[in-house]
Amino acid sequence: MQLQILKDLFCVCKIDDVNQVDMQSEFFFLAKTRNETSLVCLEHDAPKDCKVIDRDWRGFCVVGTLDFSLVGVLAGISAALAKANVPIFSVSTYDTDYILIKEENFDRALTALKDGGYSFT
Repeated sequence: MQLQILKDLFCVCKIDDVNQVDMQSEFFFLAKTRNETSLVCLEHDAPKDCKVIDRDWRGFCVVGTLDFSLVGVLAGISAALAKANVPIFSVSTYDTDYILIKEENFDRALTALKDGGYSFT
C-alpha cells in the first residue's frame, strides 16, 4: 500500500465555536460532539483563541480512494506503528485515511512503516 507524506505541520485543537475555523483554509478536519469541538488544521491556520492546542504533528495519507468494503487498512498501519511504540492521531475523509504523528516520532514511524511493507510517494 502506498502512503503520501504531507509536507506541512499540523495542530490538534479544542475550540469553543466552529466560527473560529477559517472555512477557506486548504486543510482542516472539524468534529463536534455534545462534549467538545475539535479541529485539526495546518499550524499556521490555528485560531488564535483555542482552548487547548497541541502542535508539531506531521502526517501522511493513504494514496487513492478507499472503498468502504476494505477491511483493516487503518488497523494495519496502526499495528505497524504500535509495534514501534509510535502513538498516532488518525482522521478520515470519505475517500481516505490520514495519520498524524508527532514530529519527534516521524522518522521512526516512516522506518516502521517501510519495514511493514508500506511505500511512500
